Amino acid sequence: MTTDLILAIAHHILVFAIAGLLFAELVLVRPGMTAATATRIARLDSGFGLAAGLVLVVGFLRVFFGAKPESYYLENGWFWAKIAAFVVVGLLSARPTVRFVQWRRAAAAAIPADPPSHEVATVRRFIHVEAAVFFLVPTFAAVMARV
Repeated sequence: MTTDLILAIAHHILVFAIAGLLFAELVLVRPGMTAATATRIARLDSGFGLAAGLVLVVGFLRVFFGAKPESYYLENGWFWAKIAAFVVVGLLSARPTVRFVQWRRAAAAAIPADPPSHEVATVRRFIHVEAAVFFLVPTFAAVMARV
């Protein structure tokens, strides 16, 4: 029971962290952003990636060491829908992450340059789609818990 509780708490906190970091990226990535903001976003995105990796680790620890038998998860289509949505979020986040790294490098150059507006617009669209798909994850989790 204690292990399951600790894993559940960690899992939920990490999911909320991902949501917060994704929202922060959405707020900060906007037209007219500066090189300094790009550096800040790159750090936030590193936290996003770390939280995403940890949520997967903790989530699968819940599957195999939690209170419910692993068959509860592995045979549940909503569990796999949740995992699929999370993977799609990860795939969608790749392009923004590459841009964030490029922007951070440009900001560290001798003459820092603000990110080009067309790149900012593209990254912002990706983050919007990421956020939309991300909100399927807790939705599928809630359905999973009730079927």
